Amino acid sequence: MKVLVSACLLGENCKYNGTNNYNDIIVEFIRGHEVMAVCPEVLGGLSVPRKPAEIVDGMIMTEEGISVNKEFHEGAALALKRALNGKIDMAILQSRSPSCGVNQIYDGTFCGKLIEGQGIFAEMLRKAGIKVVDAEDIKKENLEH
Repeated sequence: MKVLVSACLLGENCKYNGTNNYNDIIVEFIRGHEVMAVCPEVLGGLSVPRKPAEIVDGMIMTEEGISVNKEFHEGAALALKRALNGKIDMAILQSRSPSCGVNQIYDGTFCGKLIEGQGIFAEMLRKAGIKVVDAEDIKKENLEH
């Protein structure tokens, strides 16, 4: 199986704050599979570290009101192109991200409140017919491939 994974989950320091979301359960889950790591935000030209961003009224903005919508969308489009060219079977994405959130995203108030919704990359993958899984939905007890 070919699996796309948010690069931060594999230990790449590409999060907005310059760190990662390394997840040993994900690493074990993907063992033996062909893996493609991507960070749509970095692909879109955003720096590491960078200001946190949330989806505000359909646009991706920093708390200071600066639009990073173009960079997020360009990065998501590039990541989708890689996924399609690589014939990815499934994507495991970082929870709550404005790019990769699968089940929930932050509500756009920068107060830590979550709402149901998807990040733009997760939505693009789903529309392209690729199975998308939230990293938090992969648990130790379901490590069977």
